[in-house]
Amino acid sequence: MAALCRVRHRWKRTNCIQLITRNLTGTFDYDLVVIGGGSGGLACSKEAAQLGQKVAVLDYVEPSVKGTKWGIGGTCVNVGCIPKKLMHQAALLGTALKDAQKYGWQIPGPISHNWSTMAEAVQNHVRSLNWGHRVQLQDKEVKYLNIKGSLVDEHTVKGLTRTGKEIMLTAKNIVIATGGRPKYPTHIPGAVEHGITSDDIFWLKETVAFGIILFPIWCAGKLTLGCQHPITFSLLCVLQQMAGLVTDYMEAYGTKFSWRSVPKSVDKLSSGALQVTWTDEQTGKDQRDTFDSVLWAIGRAPETKTLGLEKVGVKLNKESGKILVAADESTSVPNIYAFGDIGEGRPELTPTAIKAGKLLARRLAGQTNELMNYDNVATTVFTPLEYGCVGLSEEEAEGRHGKDSIEVYHAFYKPLEFTVAERDASQCYIKVVCKRGGDQRILGLHFTGPNAGEVTQGFAMGFQCGATLTHLKETVGIHPTCAEELTKVNVSKR
Repeated sequence: MAALCRVRHRWKRTNCIQLITRNLTGTFDYDLVVIGGGSGGLACSKEAAQLGQKVAVLDYVEPSVKGTKWGIGGTCVNVGCIPKKLMHQAALLGTALKDAQKYGWQIPGPISHNWSTMAEAVQNHVRSLNWGHRVQLQDKEVKYLNIKGSLVDEHTVKGLTRTGKEIMLTAKNIVIATGGRPKYPTHIPGAVEHGITSDDIFWLKETVAFGIILFPIWCAGKLTLGCQHPITFSLLCVLQQMAGLVTDYMEAYGTKFSWRSVPKSVDKLSSGALQVTWTDEQTGKDQRDTFDSVLWAIGRAPETKTLGLEKVGVKLNKESGKILVAADESTSVPNIYAFGDIGEGRPELTPTAIKAGKLLARRLAGQTNELMNYDNVATTVFTPLEYGCVGLSEEEAEGRHGKDSIEVYHAFYKPLEFTVAERDASQCYIKVVCKRGGDQRILGLHFTGPNAGEVTQGFAMGFQCGATLTHLKETVGIHPTCAEELTKVNVSKR
């Protein structure tokens, strides 16, 4: 008995008494503990709770380098999809105000934009979503813990509060859904000290003027409403032809692109302005200019470093840092699962994480064996001229099937709403990639133009049903819409 007391005392000193208790009794504090309160983690936890599981969610937001922080909901709610789409709408309204005059609307005086008013409205909406998520967790009896979680073993999570207090939780199953955070180019002098990322841009109180450096094309389009001439060095990795159309459109509307240029340094001048130096790879010469703000968007890194994954044997892709997962989202360690942006080979998209999380919860509760289907997931880039796609790009289709085994149908079109406004429609384009021969099964569908997301979402369901070119041509279009143009494609590149 004395020996047992000494053992208990020793474990208590190391905050691990719950490990002994669990090993002796075979019981756990929870059926499921989810580390990560983003869209996927919340969906998984709420689904599990509805199926009778006892669930806890651990969510902790480490402030950005610039000190920006936010509430529960993850990237999508706070610094991603939601504020991005709202700011996209703000940019579209600016264009609409110009078009309105051609349609007879009399708008007195110059048109200007107030960033602070927009930012406050967007941020208020985001805060309402934060509150809504907390209420939903409470309603579904999911325990919400605002603590930083890490793994102790396959059944134990250590939580660390803001004050440094440790809390031990045991669970039958553990799910990791911590997503990722923006990268900084740490090799560039001044990049970290003077730059911001997408973690900060949506929470700025004042507009960023003159220019933004090195960011994806959707962001460039949004910030044109608050800048003189934004410059971008990098592009999202979308299909080359479609990217060219989008950037041509943006250049026509005031966004300056510095092609084949590599940032070299960022220096803060005595005036407070930021001087950016970059190298033009075509000439080999350095160039520089001054800006009010520098925003980096060179990709995202998975939030895995503080989770203690390697300590418990969870295997990672050493290059990407993401967790290696099987088709059922399991990791290399039994009872530990991962999904969403942190999983290797998974699309970094909110809807896929939500659906994958719900299906995982159902499998863990013994309700189904259904796996997440990651094929043919539609997506949209909310650039000023929107780009939507589902399925394979032309390049991917050629790589998989061979150039002679595919047929590419395409067409330029002019949205009716562009006509009276006299807007250039030369970048509004449709491409349908098909398997050559037979009924010509559709492999990929691509669309640039107004409301690309809405258009692509509708046609995405056809991919789940094995849509063919014949199906597309037999579909009666809604006239006059942009989506209708897809039902009329008949000219192939060949």
